[in-house]
Parts: sequence; structure tokens; C-alpha cells
Amino acid sequence: MSKEEIFEYVSDIVMTYGLKIIGAIVVWIIGWWVIKLLNVGFRKFLDRRSTDENIKPLLKGLVSVLLKVMLTISVLTMMGIEMTSFVAILGAMGLAVGLALSGTLQNFAGGVIILVLKPFKVGHLIDAQGYLGVVSEIQVFNTILKTPDNKTIIIPNGGLSTAALTNYSIEPTRRVDWTIGIAFGDDSNKVQAVLKKLCDENARILKDPSVTIAVVALTDHAVNFTVRAWVKAEDYWDVFFDMNKKFYDLFELEGLNIPFPQMDIHLHNN
Repeated sequence: MSKEEIFEYVSDIVMTYGLKIIGAIVVWIIGWWVIKLLNVGFRKFLDRRSTDENIKPLLKGLVSVLLKVMLTISVLTMMGIEMTSFVAILGAMGLAVGLALSGTLQNFAGGVIILVLKPFKVGHLIDAQGYLGVVSEIQVFNTILKTPDNKTIIIPNGGLSTAALTNYSIEPTRRVDWTIGIAFGDDSNKVQAVLKKLCDENARILKDPSVTIAVVALTDHAVNFTVRAWVKAEDYWDVFFDMNKKFYDLFELEGLNIPFPQMDIHLHNN
């Protein structure tokens, strides 16, 4: 090719694609600026709706990524790049990555379900996947618990979102149960009066619902009374431990016997 032909060929390319490239750059700059404005507006929208703080980062991240992907596709289309093949390649890559990261994606989906449905929140005491602890953080892939003995437990959200769990904090009150055994021969009416007196004197035990005291079982060595009282959820363990000691102290003071397993052996001399 002669110099004139080369110059003409280059000029055609510049005229054909130059304006498209310049236009794409302008659209990219303006689009990026618009995305920032939309992100700010969406953040203010979430604040006005009092959206849960745990789900805000996830929603903001998803919206930001979606807008950026749409902008990128628009810019590439303006430059004349055929997007059909490009989208097909991205789809195949997404399938391969999805198969390789199926467990991770399951945990991601579980995190979304937990953040949206809110079966528990940060600060709740839950029993799940064989662990009991207070929720300290809900992440997209994992939930972090702090156990009563200050261990950190990291539970994947996939199983956590589909398995059964117990939430001890979702209700404002809880029932405390005690089983108190007395020896055969002790005055059952006196025992019932003593138990009721102790419950009535404890200000943290609620009056409504009322305390239930009843004989629950006759075992081979004891008469078992059940005591069922309602307390605020945050007072549960304090009341439980405090009343155990008071039951023991007052029983001893009142001359009531707390039995223990025993066996009578009779020897016969033939």
C-alpha cells in the first residue's frame, strides 16, 4: 500500500471510531457522576425508611454494582462492540464460577434471607447449629456468635438460614422452671407455702402471669414440685441462680428435707 492509501485508511478508522470513542468516554464520565448521585440518593432513601443497619451495606452494594454493570454495557455498545457474544461468554464464566463456589453462593443467599426476614438481630441470644451465644455480627456469608464463656463462633449462613434455631431474645418475657424434690413424709402444704413465699418476695418475678406451684412427680425417693414463674428475658439467669440458693437456704431453715437417692438393705440371718 502507498503512503496515500495508508493515510486514507487510518483517516477512515479515526473518523469512524474516533467519535464513538470520544462519545463513550463522555458517557462514561457523566454516567459515573450520575451513579454517585444515585448512590447518595438511595442511601438517604434507606435512612428515611429506617432500614435495618445490618441490611444497608448489602443493598447499597448491590445497587452500586448493578448500575456500574449497566453503564459498562452501554459504553461498550456505543463503541460498536457486539454484546451478544460478550454476554454469552460472561454467562458461561458465571456458570463455571457458580458451580465452583456453590457453597459460598449458598451462604450468600442465606445471608440475604437472614437480613431480609430477620429471624434474629445483633444482640439476640440464639441456639443454632449446636451453639448457644449472643449474635455479635451478621455478615453476608457468616454470622458471628459470642458464647457465654467468651468464645467466638463463626457459623455459615447457608445452614443457619434453613435449619431450626431457638431465639431466646425475641420475646420480652421468659418462663423459669425449677423442679424441687422433698422427702416423703414432709408436709406438702408447708412446702407449697414456702415456695410461694419465696416467689412473692422476689421483685423480678412477674405477678402476671401468676406463679404455678404443683406436684409434678412421685419418684422412688422424692416428691417433686414444679415451680414455674415468668420474668423479663434479661433477668432469666439471675433469677434462676438466685432462687436456687434461696430454695435451699429456706428449706434448711424450715426443717424441710431435700432428698437424695438411697437404698435400704435388709440382712436376714437364717
